[in-house]
Amino acid sequence: MSEKNREGKRTARERLAIEREKQKAQERRRRTLIVAGAVVGVLGLAAVVGVIAANAGKDDKESAGPVVAPKGAMGKDGLAIPVGKESAKSTLTIWEDFRCPACAQFENMYRKTIHELVDKGQLKVEYHLATIIDGNMGGEGSVRAANAAACAQDAGKFTEYHDVLFMNQPEEVDDAFAKNSKLLELSGKVQGLNTPAFESCVNDGKHDSWVARSNEAFQKGGFRGTPTVQLDGKDIFGDQKNPLTPAKLKQLVEAKAAG
Repeated sequence: MSEKNREGKRTARERLAIEREKQKAQERRRRTLIVAGAVVGVLGLAAVVGVIAANAGKDDKESAGPVVAPKGAMGKDGLAIPVGKESAKSTLTIWEDFRCPACAQFENMYRKTIHELVDKGQLKVEYHLATIIDGNMGGEGSVRAANAAACAQDAGKFTEYHDVLFMNQPEEVDDAFAKNSKLLELSGKVQGLNTPAFESCVNDGKHDSWVARSNEAFQKGGFRGTPTVQLDGKDIFGDQKNPLTPAKLKQLVEAKAAG
């Protein structure tokens, strides 16, 4: 057999081995993370809702240090980050993971509507942070990003930084948010956030234990997955028979404000 033919066979075997590894990786992902589609949006877009099994996404690592809630956190155990006026008649509760692709899809579709309703004083939002992707896929990006977002809350810049993280979300398998340097780089997109105090908060993992407690609350809450979106305590997202749209959310909030 010529050297050229042997080289060709080696190349073919290598390609086959790579393809087999890809298939194995896909199968592992199917076993650990089920993704359900929810049809939403007047443009016929689909928002994908991550569905987790009872123990999926559980992080076995224990977080060390005291639980330090970010400034202004409220609700049971101080696990909610509030945005908007307390006088707003409607409350939107959102459970999100910064590595969750479905959460980014939700944010990209509803961001403008939510901001508009908050700015009008008709809606307040309570954000809860989860870290299920770290548990399902491995890595620390969900935890590190959540801690950084809590640090941004300390600086009064949560909404802006929250939006920047989702607008710059890496691929689900890319644990880029595990690097504090990346999170600090993105903070430069928020005016006035990139300060020594914020940098220290991020690098020290000041809110890591708080993040762990928030994720524990998510796991115990019996939620379907992330994002979980509730309006005044009622789950309004992910129902294919009655899909939510930005227009429908706006209609519900404005009707309650008027009533």
